[in-house]
Amino acid sequence: MKPLKILLIEDNPTIARQIGELLQAHGWQLDFAHNGRLGIGLALDQIYDLVILDLNLPDIDGLDVCRQIGERAQVNLPVLMLTARDAFADKAQGFNTGADDYLTKPFDPRELALRCRALARRNQLHRSNRTCIGELTIRHREHIAYRAGRPLKLTSIGFRILTILAHAYPEAVSRSAITHQLWGDNPPETDALKSHIYSLRQSLDKPFATPMLKTITNVGYQLETPRED
Repeated sequence: MKPLKILLIEDNPTIARQIGELLQAHGWQLDFAHNGRLGIGLALDQIYDLVILDLNLPDIDGLDVCRQIGERAQVNLPVLMLTARDAFADKAQGFNTGADDYLTKPFDPRELALRCRALARRNQLHRSNRTCIGELTIRHREHIAYRAGRPLKLTSIGFRILTILAHAYPEAVSRSAITHQLWGDNPPETDALKSHIYSLRQSLDKPFATPMLKTITNVGYQLETPRED
């Protein structure tokens, strides 16, 4: 299983640091948000394996954060609520709002890591091996893509970009989100993404009458299906 990329939304710096040290010890990558608005923004701009969400945030109630992420995120994004609210009614409200798991404070750090791994694995298993968008078919496990039945000659990074866009379809994905998915916090100094997008277009669009890879000015890229006359 690949290293997880996790968004932690927690306003208590001590708890955030403790969770960060715990999960980073597993080789996982964490982004931090100290309030709900920042957390929602990151969840919509980046692509994560899961979100760890505190409910008692200074600006927006965590339940509303969970609801907005569920409604607006580009891909299915599991949410683990981590909170001191331990009454059954609180747990029921959390699950009814869209949480995938619920862990009360104080917690065993080993249990948190196990739950993160289980949520991410479950989410990956629920994704079909095959994604079909118009003429495009992607077979994820085999790293093969076809358009109109013709195999596409893709580099490994080109296939990853295509997969990122397919998971977000029909929404656009920002350049920063794609860059972060490909290279994490160490992107190339040159504009490598532009070159890889050009290469992807050569295979995905050039041999065909209508393009599928669209540039959204000042935003990023998205897949679109050719219009039927």
